[in-house]
Amino acid sequence: MTQNKIIATHSGSFHADDVFGVGILMGVFPEHTLLRTRHNDKIEAADFAVDVGGIWDAAKGRFDHHQRGFDGARPARQNADGQTVPGVGYASAGLVWSAYGAQYVQAWAQRHQQALDQAAVADIVSSIDHSLVQYLDIVDTGQGDVAAGIFGLSALVAQLNTHWMEEQGLDQSTKAQLQETRFREAIAIVRKFLDHAIGKKVSQIRSADIVRQSPRLLGGRVLHLNQGGMPWTRVVLDEMPEVLLVIYPDSDGNQYQLKTVPVEVGSFQSRLDLPAAWSGLREHELAAVTGVADSVFCHLNLFIAGARSLEGITQMAALALPKATA
Repeated sequence: MTQNKIIATHSGSFHADDVFGVGILMGVFPEHTLLRTRHNDKIEAADFAVDVGGIWDAAKGRFDHHQRGFDGARPARQNADGQTVPGVGYASAGLVWSAYGAQYVQAWAQRHQQALDQAAVADIVSSIDHSLVQYLDIVDTGQGDVAAGIFGLSALVAQLNTHWMEEQGLDQSTKAQLQETRFREAIAIVRKFLDHAIGKKVSQIRSADIVRQSPRLLGGRVLHLNQGGMPWTRVVLDEMPEVLLVIYPDSDGNQYQLKTVPVEVGSFQSRLDLPAAWSGLREHELAAVTGVADSVFCHLNLFIAGARSLEGITQMAALALPKATA
């Protein structure tokens, strides 16, 4: 991987799929030369060709999806109704990620001194594909519009392309250099998001056993975490159906927080809401309603509350639980 690799992609306007694909290869092969061109002889001579060249052959470093007859797609899956749903078709982002995602994650782990076994790497690669890469492919291939306006990552990346006013008066060489500068800016932005997503997934993997071994309070329906900011949602949803509330110290260490458990990841509906009488109250007003002297706040939407002590937040948890299970 230390040998210099030539990574070719098309010149001109770029999209999120070629930005992502080239960025992955740059991360796997730090010693590289970026070549943005439409000349077939230069593309054929490169070690990798992303989103250009008319060939899909991962073993030969070819990752294009525009050629006639291309039908590359993720495996079919079963939906909640038991029906078979075709897998999302690949664009260049997915083609490169499927071939080099594991090596990118391993390179990330080495840079951050995180030891990951094969199972963890595979889990991260699959998770990133499911939550990010497939949507880049969906937009690029016209399979759907996953976000309105310029809200999605694909649309935001497209905003970095040069426009006619910027290009006015530039000769071809200067214009090409400006486009490449923007292309590299896009890669840096996308890789930053990707690297943070990998880091969060690693933190979920690292925290899983800690969450499982954390004590339960109040008949097992309240999980007490000794560290704040620890990912717990997935473990609680999958393995702890009886847990309704979670207690943990906040990031500043000034209070403890009481959080409801969503019915599923990303949902705003909870297994149990905090008492309606607490909604939007703070400090003395909340203390008057709860009887907990060090109450701090309760969110208007009843999914999180705080108290200054562990004893206080535990009292609030006991008040929030249904009487039959308290």
